[in-house]
Amino acid sequence: MALERLVSIMRRLRDPDRGCEWDREQTFATIAPYTIEEAYEVADAIARNDMDSLADELGDLQLQVVFHAQMAEEAGAFSLEDVIGRICDKLERRHPHIFGDATHSPGWEELKAAERRKSPDDSALAGVALALPALERAAKLQRRAARVGFDWPDKSGPRAKIDEELAELDAETVHQRQLEELGDLLFAVVNLSRHLNIEPEAALREANAKFEHRFRAIEKNPGFAEMGLDEKEALWVAAKKAQTGSIA
Repeated sequence: MALERLVSIMRRLRDPDRGCEWDREQTFATIAPYTIEEAYEVADAIARNDMDSLADELGDLQLQVVFHAQMAEEAGAFSLEDVIGRICDKLERRHPHIFGDATHSPGWEELKAAERRKSPDDSALAGVALALPALERAAKLQRRAARVGFDWPDKSGPRAKIDEELAELDAETVHQRQLEELGDLLFAVVNLSRHLNIEPEAALREANAKFEHRFRAIEKNPGFAEMGLDEKEALWVAAKKAQTGSIA
């Protein structure tokens, strides 16, 4: 099997005598950033609908799983077989309507909540990973709080909160307080996006893509770097109109 081949390659790379020096020196902490990066590259290939790249990136992400599992096995903590076994158990446990008694099956969220109750941390917010991108983590924290009734009844609440937080940001002059108020403002924007059923990460990615497309277009103009801001703004408006058919 291809997975067995990958495991064998990783064991050879980590071999203390015959392995690769770089691979032998790695730890969970040093590999974690690569794991996150590979997950984003998978998402990027999906966004570009590039199936060839997706196959490559999924392989890179699989390597990360094998890498972590190999280090854990060396430490006597767990093996790749344990990792795969746990996710198999979890999938079957969370789909009792498929793998168990369909007549007495709790919902997905009920099952996850029951699993969280077994943890020493019994908060509704337990298990929301610190390593998540800040916008995604904010949305997940808010969704968790909403499940126990801590939420605005409709979008007017978070919309008003945005105005409130913006006013507080405008009133601040101390940098640390500005940082805090800007964070509150961003958190309120995420809350509004949730009430609009829009993923904030997806919305910001789209805004990034629009900005990049338009900026790349206007910077091609001769002498762009030496132009004044008014000239650059005029080019921006023209590029925006060309892209959307509107200057709005």
